[in-house]
Amino acid sequence: MTDLSLAVVLAESARRYPDKVAVVDGDVRVTYAQLWEQARSYAAGLRELGVKPGDTVALVAPNVVEFPRAYYGALAAGAVVVPVHLLLTADEAAYVLRDSRADLVVCHTSQLAMGAEAAGKAGVPLVTVGPVPSGSAPARRLEDVAAGVAPLRSYLTRSAEDTAVVFYTSGTTGEPKGALLTHLNLVMNATVNAFDANDARPDDVALGCLPLFHTFGQTVSMNSTFRVGGTMVLLPRFTGDAAIELMLREGVDVFHGVPTMYVALVEAAARYERLPRLRLCISGGASLPVAVLEKFNAAFSTTLFEGYGLSETSPTASVNQPHFGTRPGTVGHPIWGVEVEVARAEVEERIELLPAGELGEIVIRGHNVFAGYLGRPEATEQAVVDGWFRTGDLGTKDDQGFISIVDRKKDLIIRGGFNVYPREVEEVIARHPAVGQVAVIGVPHEVHGEEICAVVVADGVTGDELIEWSRERLGRHKYPRVVRFVDQLPLGPSHKVLKRELRRSVTISEE
Repeated sequence: MTDLSLAVVLAESARRYPDKVAVVDGDVRVTYAQLWEQARSYAAGLRELGVKPGDTVALVAPNVVEFPRAYYGALAAGAVVVPVHLLLTADEAAYVLRDSRADLVVCHTSQLAMGAEAAGKAGVPLVTVGPVPSGSAPARRLEDVAAGVAPLRSYLTRSAEDTAVVFYTSGTTGEPKGALLTHLNLVMNATVNAFDANDARPDDVALGCLPLFHTFGQTVSMNSTFRVGGTMVLLPRFTGDAAIELMLREGVDVFHGVPTMYVALVEAAARYERLPRLRLCISGGASLPVAVLEKFNAAFSTTLFEGYGLSETSPTASVNQPHFGTRPGTVGHPIWGVEVEVARAEVEERIELLPAGELGEIVIRGHNVFAGYLGRPEATEQAVVDGWFRTGDLGTKDDQGFISIVDRKKDLIIRGGFNVYPREVEEVIARHPAVGQVAVIGVPHEVHGEEICAVVVADGVTGDELIEWSRERLGRHKYPRVVRFVDQLPLGPSHKVLKRELRRSVTISEE
């Protein structure tokens, strides 16, 4: 057995950079030595509450300093961490608690409305972290328990192949599944992101605005920043203006975000005479329209690196990297130690790799691939075939190794027997100067089977004008015949556009 704990990410940086600021949370500044001591104190408190190595601790917390304290504290105690999405209903969160067999819920006091109800429904004990709301007597506080015992001297031993974190997938088809990520998965992903794929440096000041309960925010933003010894400036609620103002105030030079965040930053940038000097910008979580990438690079005088990954791949699988150069519209090359290839999508029982340039399903293998779905051996068997993880994403790989994601298999639109990939249509519409955001979906149609519909956030343009714009730039079977305007696109907990919600609303209105 090889010993390895994800807690080592914080422990080692506390040893190397004890007096350096690890986290900025409003007016609070916490050094690496302080954060590691606080995490070990939380770990001792969790043990006092009966948490044993291998037990499961659910964490309900926003982007505040208590998140890394509790996260690394649970890991140091030898527990498995289940981060809970904060936008879930109490019933949805209770499902996660029951399915993960959580032994304890650690809930930030700002999230008690959902967290306490979910814990009650699932029959799981709860402790709080964070400030006590005035005039209330919340559940037992982890800080109070921890104050009565000495901090653990270090983290408890775990095996590299033991589960460290369980991420729940969004459940676009059926109930959410718990993806089992091992200590090796997550330590390697943080390390490769920090030292190989990206030009990360110990003097980085990164904006922690991605939800830390999500795999992208947790691994690429928090764990990778801590792995390299940088400083993370936390922003609990993202807006373009709030991000720019905080980045200017704290000297942030590294930004990790999803496409909707880059859209908001581009829009907000026009309102500022001075913008932050961003040295390293990473986009992931969903496809980034090339038009947005170009506008962001121009506004902030920087280079944005788009990457790709999933909860099941820790998450990073590929990214545009300084070593290979960048190519807009692609997700770059596989990270070190990981293979990303294209397989025949219609053959499900085995992996048939395709030559360069051919369209197929993106498949991944390497140190980043998860250990399976919790309690779902059949789903695991369908997802991991011949040692490769089948992503459900369609894409290509050119002869220089650049990977392009065309679309999700399930988002493919078939109009009159012709395949239409929404992303291609979105790229064209996103270039219209009046368009802020766009999502393209298929809606039922009696004649064509499906019709192409563009759902748009825009100002000063009509639907007919957008249809004409698209018709001039796309094949006859590709341009949208239906345009719907909305004030905002529906977003999930990880800031991805929820196309299933759009399909539901547009289908009803069109019938």
